[in-house]
Amino acid sequence: MLSVLGQSRREFLKVGALGLGGLSLPGLLRAEQASGVGRSHKAVIMIYMVGAPPHQDMYDLKMDAPSEIRGEFKPINTKVPGIQICEHLPKIASIMDKVIPLRSVYGSPSGDHDSFICYTGRTVQKQAPGGWPSIGATVSKLLGSTNKSVPPFFGLAPDSGHPPYGSPGHPGFLGIANGAFRPSGPISRNMVLNSSNAVNLTDRAELLRVFDRIRRDIDGKGTFDGMDALHRQSLEILTSSKMVEALDLSKEPLVVRERYGKGDSKNYGDGAPRNLEHFLMARRLVEAGARVVTLNFGRWDFHSSNFSECKNTHFPWFDHGMHALISDLHDRGLDQDVAVVAWGEFGRTPQINKDGGRDHWPQVGGGLIAGGGFRTGQVIGGTDRNGGTITKRPVHFGEVHASLYHHFGIDPHAVTLTDLSGRPNFLVDDWKAMPELI
Repeated sequence: MLSVLGQSRREFLKVGALGLGGLSLPGLLRAEQASGVGRSHKAVIMIYMVGAPPHQDMYDLKMDAPSEIRGEFKPINTKVPGIQICEHLPKIASIMDKVIPLRSVYGSPSGDHDSFICYTGRTVQKQAPGGWPSIGATVSKLLGSTNKSVPPFFGLAPDSGHPPYGSPGHPGFLGIANGAFRPSGPISRNMVLNSSNAVNLTDRAELLRVFDRIRRDIDGKGTFDGMDALHRQSLEILTSSKMVEALDLSKEPLVVRERYGKGDSKNYGDGAPRNLEHFLMARRLVEAGARVVTLNFGRWDFHSSNFSECKNTHFPWFDHGMHALISDLHDRGLDQDVAVVAWGEFGRTPQINKDGGRDHWPQVGGGLIAGGGFRTGQVIGGTDRNGGTITKRPVHFGEVHASLYHHFGIDPHAVTLTDLSGRPNFLVDDWKAMPELI
């Protein structure tokens, strides 16, 4: 039996299961093989702003509201005349021609914390048998891989204290065959090729050398060609220099790495990291062939000290990361093929509470869209004087998801997926792609 630094080949192949929620890689590949491969490589990078950011302190400031509502921040002009956003988001303001602020997002019925609605466009309260699949899982099922050695769906979220804050988007009734490959999640602890943990995913160079030795060992014994085709593809993924190099940020020129910066790789409380390297990794993964990459950012549940938390701990790095990613996609000619969405599960109360915070407000929230060949440089939606009621163009989470499926060339009302009861389901409810975008 082949031994890899003290582990059997069988144990080594379990690495695939550890990164994909327990499914063996051959199972994943069978599902992909059955679903077919898309002809073009469109992609989506979705940034879940953990815990719901304050919409009225970012893209929809209310300077005419009373002081207990409007808060401390001032608006600034942006590159697009007539559009203003928060003074503490100057880098996003400088590329307003490349983005779309959403000021009227709604759809969360309860105001409970969960990434579910961001990743599915649906509510967690009313689900099909087996659960609604995320957009990443759906695209994985329908389009499969663009490259046999690069999974179609990556989730960069590490585990978090509050599990929904660490979710990359669940596969639901599509099953773990279509779950996210998680290089920053549990696999980062399990992709270890010796008992002392000296070689792991973060040591890319050594990992690649180990994989090269595995390949030589297999080829030298003449066993590679005799392997089941799907197990062979599994090993292709696990030993893929393409995927390993995509995850290896040292392959980027220093000037690009410095453009993105590092941020903070530690989770913020029970939330997610403010890891700017995840923005760069997402871009590298879509270039390598990934179709959907999700990343979770920060912890925006500011029931107290809303303004100091925004100003000092979250706005600067979010502003920096979004500017770097969107500008980089344009510079590399990827802005037509890669769509970017950043949002949280709901908005925050107009009224500032006694602790200087804003509480949950499911009536309206906000978001940011870029790329995808969408018509950028515009604002969609509006709210009243206090930022608490939608007065112009309500935007449901499902409409954004319908627009993203349209971006992939998928008609969400012509394609169905079968849940665990055998019932076919459309990809979204009754929502259509937003005409303002396309």
